[in-house]
Amino acid sequence: MLGPMDEFPVHQLPQPIAWPGSSDRNFYDRSYFNAHDRTGDLFVITGIGYYPNLGVKDAFLMIRRGDEQTAVHLSDGIDGDRLNQNVVDYRVEVDEPLHRLRIVLDETEGIAADLTWNGLFDVVQEQRHVLRTGTRVTLDAQRFAQLGTWSGHLAIDGQEITVDPDTWIGSRDRSWGIRPVGESEPAGRPADPPFEGMWWLYVPMAFDDFSIVLIIQEEPSGFRSLNDCTRIWKDGRIEQLGWPRIKIHYRPGTRIPTGATIDATAGDGTPVRFDVESKLPVPLHVGGGYGGDADWTHGMWRGEKFTERLTYDMTDPAIVGRTGFGVIDHVGRALCTEGDRAPVEGWGLFEHGALGRHDPSGFADWLSVAD
Repeated sequence: MLGPMDEFPVHQLPQPIAWPGSSDRNFYDRSYFNAHDRTGDLFVITGIGYYPNLGVKDAFLMIRRGDEQTAVHLSDGIDGDRLNQNVVDYRVEVDEPLHRLRIVLDETEGIAADLTWNGLFDVVQEQRHVLRTGTRVTLDAQRFAQLGTWSGHLAIDGQEITVDPDTWIGSRDRSWGIRPVGESEPAGRPADPPFEGMWWLYVPMAFDDFSIVLIIQEEPSGFRSLNDCTRIWKDGRIEQLGWPRIKIHYRPGTRIPTGATIDATAGDGTPVRFDVESKLPVPLHVGGGYGGDADWTHGMWRGEKFTERLTYDMTDPAIVGRTGFGVIDHVGRALCTEGDRAPVEGWGLFEHGALGRHDPSGFADWLSVAD
């Protein structure tokens, strides 16, 4: 049913791949983008998704500035024109596959955007990741990821923000498969064994000479079910960085990370350390529509040509209480130290979520927090 559109020509992929289709109600096909100017003052996250078995397509654009987080949501009935990605006044135009695309949001609820993304490094095909609840597969997905720069402008309630490619950077990914979307399903028999949680880390970062894409998923026991750490050089070489050892630095009394230490290994055995810090956190489940969001869920039918805007005070105790128990995207800065070479600086995304029990982190249940 779904194809690669013109964004991922099969001849350019690192290996042959069968584009999936499924009768599972939760089948999805989604593109995700983020953008920031490296200051930690502002973070933009946006995306568009198609849910063919639910008959829905939707998009969102979320902006975090200081203590305010604003999200615009758009939804409509799905159509069959997959080469023309659009939802109401939001659209994605692929100008040059794998190299350049444009995102446009015509003024909607006081927010507008015209952003062009240019790739800095080749695309990476990530490993397949699977999650089960009891005997049912609830996540079976795969994606591509890539780092690049942004240019254009944003408008927020009449304030114009220039997006300069000399400073604005971000990652994007395209994923598809099965994941929980749309309205809640009937309860049925409780899962046996019950779902106890998952631990997730996703770090795409751009440096001067290379980019990295790290994606790790662990079960509550700490068993690593997904381990993918790839370095992409400017000349197109791709290098695996082994089995990284991770230390997340949590703010005491929360599950909100302030950074991470990642110890990896180059192909020749040289130690490679990434010291990552958060410059600004954006919880995806507060207006972004991802797991646990009480206000917006991807794939849910909201009516024809639906739009809304939600704004959150991130100092509100009710919002603060939601923040730590979901996946958080951060404006990320990293210093990479390889062997005895001088550290080099990189920028991109630091995404982490510790949901439920995770023994290595000392989280015994869904509500426990860092010391």
